[in-house]
Amino acid sequence: FIGDTVKGAARWVNFGPFSLQPSEFAKPGLIVFAAWMFAEAQKGQGVPGVTIAFGFYALTVSLLLIQPDIGQTLLITTTFMAVFFMAGVPFKWMAVLASLGMAGLVSLYFVFGHMRDRLSRFFSPETTDTHQIDSASEAIRAGGLLGRGIGEGVMKRRVPDLHTDFIYSVGAEEFGLILSLIMIGLYAFIVIRGMRRAMKLTDPFEQTAAAGLFMLIGLQACINVAVNLNLIPTKGMTLPFISYGGSSMLAMGLTMGFALALTRRRPGAYEPGASLTLGRRLL
Repeated sequence: FIGDTVKGAARWVNFGPFSLQPSEFAKPGLIVFAAWMFAEAQKGQGVPGVTIAFGFYALTVSLLLIQPDIGQTLLITTTFMAVFFMAGVPFKWMAVLASLGMAGLVSLYFVFGHMRDRLSRFFSPETTDTHQIDSASEAIRAGGLLGRGIGEGVMKRRVPDLHTDFIYSVGAEEFGLILSLIMIGLYAFIVIRGMRRAMKLTDPFEQTAAAGLFMLIGLQACINVAVNLNLIPTKGMTLPFISYGGSSMLAMGLTMGFALALTRRRPGAYEPGASLTLGRRLL
């Protein structure tokens, strides 16, 4: 309602020379808040935690769709549902929610024209302009195993948004396949290590919140890399800690700070056998 419109979407609020994207901060905030509400609901003290959490989720998604921002909507929805599942929801509830999610996804296809265009470009690339994704693929191929060298990439000089959404292709061109795989491995290590630490926590809120935050980082990285490899339609998603952008970098730092605060070692946080709680939920 008050943001500046750029490329057909009102996602940014300007503060002088600095622009802020509020949805980047809404992602970790919603995950932590939802985990708290789900944990309060489990205590059986009359707190309608599930209702409150879904209410704030609906508000967040509504604001994102008005912008519009389909990519962030899908990312938040996936992570929110994962947190809900890890909080101990029966499978039949998840089946119902998955069905509603698919129905919502189909509805988005008919409501938002730019979503139809992106899907058309993905499934029928010969019928439309695919200059950006073709350039990203060319940059990845040009990198080979070892890359052209630091600063020697040429695609970034003539294709827009390669410093944000398609930063992976820039890195692949300059550093090659080997270092690209090492970077993906680092993301996997962070997520797996974080999930293992979360499983050992004793507090249900800390378990689900930490697991949700690490999953958020992993899913966002997967989406960005998959788009660059032309495995899924373009989403406009940044690569955590690497893509250019102040809002993304600050929000990812906040997300990791939350996750580290929840999983840090302190008296009573970890006890033998505590991993069984979240482990059962994940199974």
